[in-house]
Order: sequence, then C-alpha cells, then structure tokens
Amino acid sequence: MDQTESFPKLATEQLLDTLHGKRVLVTGGAGFVGSRLTRALVARGASVVVLDDLSTGRRELVSDGIDEFVEGSVTDVPTVERCVDGAHYVFHLAVRNIILSTRELRDDYAVNIGGTLNVLMAARSSHFLQRLVYTSSVSIYGNPRSLPISEDEGINILSPYAASKLAGESYCSAFFEMYQMPLTVIRYSNVFGAHQSPKNPYCGVVSKFFAACMEGRPMAIHGSGLQTRDLTYVDDAVEATLLAAVTPRADGEVFNIGSGWEISIRDLAREVAETVGVPYRTEFVDRRDIDNVQRRVLNIEKARRVLRWIPKLDLQRGLRLTYEWLREGSNRAVSVGV
Repeated sequence: MDQTESFPKLATEQLLDTLHGKRVLVTGGAGFVGSRLTRALVARGASVVVLDDLSTGRRELVSDGIDEFVEGSVTDVPTVERCVDGAHYVFHLAVRNIILSTRELRDDYAVNIGGTLNVLMAARSSHFLQRLVYTSSVSIYGNPRSLPISEDEGINILSPYAASKLAGESYCSAFFEMYQMPLTVIRYSNVFGAHQSPKNPYCGVVSKFFAACMEGRPMAIHGSGLQTRDLTYVDDAVEATLLAAVTPRADGEVFNIGSGWEISIRDLAREVAETVGVPYRTEFVDRRDIDNVQRRVLNIEKARRVLRWIPKLDLQRGLRLTYEWLREGSNRAVSVGV
C-alpha cells in the first residue's frame, strides 16, 4: 500500500509551529492516544497540562516534559475549570472506554456526555481559547448504508458508547452555532500502535492479537471474523489531531480520521502472525455486544483536502512498529515507549 502524497510540507509545518509556547490542555492525556498526543505537543514546544483520572490511563506514559499532571475527572467541574483556565488549545480525549460503557451506563453518561459539557462550558468562558478539538468515534455510523463512509453518512447508533459520543458532538455543534466557540470534531477509526498495552484489559484487537502470538496462544476472534475495520496507526491519528487544532478552515468542521483501507479481522490476525513470525492460529469465541458492525472503511478525502493530512503509515509498517514496541517492552519492567 503506497499512501504517500506530496503536500506543501513547509505550510503544514508552519501551521504546527504555532503550537510552540502555547498553553495546551489534554484531557485523557495518560491514555493510549492521549499520551502520544502529549509527547508530540511537548516536542513542538507547547506548555502542556494533562487531566486524567487514570481509570485506564497510565501515569508513566505521560511525557516528563509536561508542565502539570492533574489526577482528576472531567466530571469534576472545579478541576476542569482550573485546567482549562489560560489554555489556548484544548484537546478533549477523556472518555469512558467502549467496553466499560456497556457495563457502566451511568458512568458512561457522566464522563462522555457530562464531562464533555463541563469542558465545553469551561472553554466557553476562556478568553484565551483558540481551538477546542473533540475526539469522537466512527462508531456513530454503525452499519452504514454505503462504503467508504463519508462524514455525511447517516447516523446509526448501535451502542451506548456511540450514543454518548454523538451527544458530545451535538453539544459541540450547539456551542459552535450559538456561542461561536472555535472547535473541531474528529472521528477516530480503530487506532492502534505503540502505548496500547495488551496488559490493559480494554485494549484494542491489534494488541490482543500480538499478545497471543508472542505468548504462543491462538488469537481469539469474536464472531465470524469476517467483519471489517479501518485501522489507523496512532502517530497518524495524532498528526491529524494537531492539524485539526491549527488549520483555519477546520473551525466548525467534522473529519473522519482513518486509513481508507478495509481489512477483515481474520486477515488482520494473519498479518499479525506474519509480523511476529509465528504460525497463524485462531480460535473463534462468542460475539460481544460491541461486535455489531459488519463493515467499516472510511472516506478520508475531506481531511486530505482541508487539513492537508493523509496517513503516512500503511498497515504492515504500523504493525511492525507496534511489534517492535511490544517486544522492547517485554524486556523492561515498565514499557513507556519512545
């Protein structure tokens, strides 16, 4: 898969350079994607505050270069207001995990909906805010009517998690229209890569497949394995997230963030086994409540056109980088990535 394309790199770099010296809040910054985003912000000279309740995140994943780490929840209004105060950019990634959301509905509501409203209200009162980026999910599309899925695809809610993420998007839309609040919504699709530890029981399928192969176990496939997904390497997702914050034409817009490539879970398992260099071994287990989407592949043309973003890593290279990180981590007591 060749996903390279020539863009005016200088213009993109100049946009990202505007983050230098800015105060930035990352909610959920100790999580998988959040920790990678935090590291990227620190590398660009931003002054970063992380707010995370460590329910699924890990403190050791957070860059040592941040200004402040606040252990707390987006459900706590005074804490949110203190963290947002003075921030030029807010990246709202804090979320109740999709698996947890089906078990703990009230917590899902409190964090994903109530927490998002708390962040929006605090940001609305800020005199410094240049952009808020809300990270949503392609789960709101459910089983789409057509493929690849564009941002105009109809909504088909199949889980509490999808319902709460859509509610967050709706609040963002309302704040943009009523209060002219600068914000952008991005919809992630199956992000994987370094920092997604298989020790976390709520990690994604890629990490679980790698763990099984590295431990000599068959890979567990829920359902038939014929269901397809669009997998995005974490550093590609992070770059898109940064561009969503600094691109002028992104204000008030919604963007799909994916790879634009479709792969079945069975074929994904085969790719993981090949990456590790072990025989392809699977076992089929019962389908879970969250395994109700049959096919998923995104149209990412809008992100390419407006954000000037395309994924740089194809699936095979992303899997190799993930495996290298996991293999290095198995030789250390604590894996913190690079």
